[in-house]
Amino acid sequence: MQNKPKSLRSFLIIWVGQVASILGSEMTSFAVTLWAWQATGQATPISLILLFYQIPRVIASIFAGVLVDRCNRKQLMMLGDTVAGISTIVILCLFLLNQLEIWHLYITAAINGLFGYFQGLAYSASMSMIVPKQHYTRASAMSDHLTQFGSTILAPALAGTFYYRIGLGGIFAIDLITFVVAITTVWAVDIPQPERSKTNQATETLWQELTFGFRYIIKRSGLLFILLFLLVLYLFDTVLYGIHSPLILARSNNDAAMYATIQAAIGIGGIVGALLLSIWGGFKRRIHGFLLGTIFSYGSMMVFGLGNSPSIWIIAGFFTAFFWTFISSSNQAIWLSKVDPQVQGRVFAARYLISQIASPIGLAVSGPLADYVFSPAMKPGGSLASVLGNWFSTGSGAGMAVQYTLFAFFGVVIGLAGYGFRKLRDVEIIVPDYS
Repeated sequence: MQNKPKSLRSFLIIWVGQVASILGSEMTSFAVTLWAWQATGQATPISLILLFYQIPRVIASIFAGVLVDRCNRKQLMMLGDTVAGISTIVILCLFLLNQLEIWHLYITAAINGLFGYFQGLAYSASMSMIVPKQHYTRASAMSDHLTQFGSTILAPALAGTFYYRIGLGGIFAIDLITFVVAITTVWAVDIPQPERSKTNQATETLWQELTFGFRYIIKRSGLLFILLFLLVLYLFDTVLYGIHSPLILARSNNDAAMYATIQAAIGIGGIVGALLLSIWGGFKRRIHGFLLGTIFSYGSMMVFGLGNSPSIWIIAGFFTAFFWTFISSSNQAIWLSKVDPQVQGRVFAARYLISQIASPIGLAVSGPLADYVFSPAMKPGGSLASVLGNWFSTGSGAGMAVQYTLFAFFGVVIGLAGYGFRKLRDVEIIVPDYS
């Protein structure tokens, strides 16, 4: 029996490196979004970058769990950061040679999505080996939200400033430095490997290992209900995600400073929510944080879509991120407490595949819906302009605002409906802890 972790030391060292890495990645993402919007003026190319990032992750989740449970998780984490750094070097070279095109970003997005998934899965599956059980919600809030949203505060401000001074190439160079920091911090700590049953290793076929995570979840119907809930939620969420940046840029007349301010407000909301959860620890029954977070986060997104002024976007963005921390931190804490560490790689990979399998559909339709359905419908004389024009106006971005509000409303409905299913509502009672 392996010793259980007694402190957060190893986690905190890795966490510092991840903060640096994600800060660099977010700066690059912000700068690339500006570059792509200025180059095309359409939502579709931006949503396609996100789509090419997501598809390899969904495909890899079929077999990634077996590799994470079999291979050295520390090495997988370092490999993910290394490949991301190499792809950034390639894009930097293309940019410096004045050869960078949109389709190059699709390819690097796919590579980063694939290896980033292995890195993230290995990190997620290692959490219970380096974090004491009583700190699961806190550690999840820190790794998922203090990291991400902290970067969301700093990255737009830094990238918005540097983009016009050192250019896209300079931001790529900063990104490379942060990858080195991330790799160094992972290398510096010990990440224990969970013990695997020798009996299972000898008797399980490859097919049994590939399907283990799915069979594990199906036997625990409460966990399956969480995933079916997320499957529907993420389908609508990716439609929103695909047009989030184009909506802001279109409604603000391509104002990069305004875009950065709104993204910073979103980051502050996530930081505040994560800090609250880190101090408080969340609801005793984590499912309440999961469902209430869904209702209020998507309710805030509705306000964001309906709004047509910076002050409304800032406030709504803040609360969207604030309540989003409740969704994913509560969800992760439930899974960490219910799934045995030695099988978390396979189970978490199956979890990702089931919950995210429809997300490429959402990303694939998000941009085209905005460019070819909702935007034309909301132009003067369009089919929706006379009905919704008073609410959303008929100016630039009005169609995307309608689309955004509609799919955010679907998210609120899904959150409310979650309380109607006992196996979801009572999952923490129905499914026992792994120890």
